Amino acid sequence: MKWAIVLCAMVALSECLVRVPLIKGKTARESLEEKGLWEEYRKRYPYNPTDKFGYAVGDEQMTNDADLAYFGVISIGTPPQSFKVIFDTGSSNLWVPSVYCSSAACNNHQKFSPSLSSTYKNAGKPLRIRYGTGSMTGFLAYDTVEVGGIQVPKQIFGLSQTEAPFMSHMKADGILGLAFPRLAASGAQPVFNNMVKQGLVDESYSEVIFGGVDNSHYTGAITWVPLSAETYWQITVDSITVNGNVIACHGGCQAIVDTGTSLIIGPTSDISSINSAVGATMNNGDAVVNCKDISSMPDITINIHGHAFTLPASTYLHSQGYSCRTGFSHGRSNLWILGDVFLREYYSIYNMADNSVGLAKSV
Repeated sequence: MKWAIVLCAMVALSECLVRVPLIKGKTARESLEEKGLWEEYRKRYPYNPTDKFGYAVGDEQMTNDADLAYFGVISIGTPPQSFKVIFDTGSSNLWVPSVYCSSAACNNHQKFSPSLSSTYKNAGKPLRIRYGTGSMTGFLAYDTVEVGGIQVPKQIFGLSQTEAPFMSHMKADGILGLAFPRLAASGAQPVFNNMVKQGLVDESYSEVIFGGVDNSHYTGAITWVPLSAETYWQITVDSITVNGNVIACHGGCQAIVDTGTSLIIGPTSDISSINSAVGATMNNGDAVVNCKDISSMPDITINIHGHAFTLPASTYLHSQGYSCRTGFSHGRSNLWILGDVFLREYYSIYNMADNSVGLAKSV
């Protein structure tokens, strides 16, 4: 499996690069499998990746993707307190654990201590982020947040007081959302938008890059895809094909480009069609193939805005002993999610100035 970095950039026109290196850690699933707890865990906390895309503003739903592996380090407060966060283009809030949280999920993660920061201010507003398998509750506060060397004073963020049990198995401490402001729970201003508002980056002539990438990390031209909705980073996919034959997304479909989801998610019938086309069979909830067959397995092509984005078998399979599981899983809606299986292969740019997503082949 090729482990290129999960790319995430918020751009207008490129003149300066501000970098946050992304780190690949052990996933919650890998940790649980090592302890022999994965089967029990998946039954207790069933994974529904589309939960996070069905909420009303102010009551944000998220989900427990146990295969997420990438995170970056930011700091909050004066002096700075460091946190590992998932940079998530599928949500809009920044939140981290607090010293007021005694949940198991908080006790094995870094906690923010307001008393240690001279620039901290309580916002006096509660925060509740509802998960598919539980919830995070807490409150909002203001403090200086540093991302990639840029200090954002008076940034609003969430501090957890309770967290869902599955978070105890995640490497990251919290989440930094990169979707649009209208999706933020409790009306909290997202970090990147606050950077622009405070003049820390120019809306027209600079870019903030999460992942430490530049034009040496992609090849060929960038395909700019207009957003079909200005909430998530939502685009229109034309079709999904194998050897030129449409096997899914017939007549077009809606997809969210999401760094906070590890797999490619789609409707049940379409995902079954894709897994069947690559010769996968179901085994205890996973679509699996024999790892020895990778060289003979077909490419999957996702056609977007008139351009073909091809995924060879080496990119959509993950080895687990003698078998390999595919990176295609079903959700509970007609919405598609292009997660890390897609984003490891294609450099992605999230352009708020032009409301578009840029995609190019990563190297």
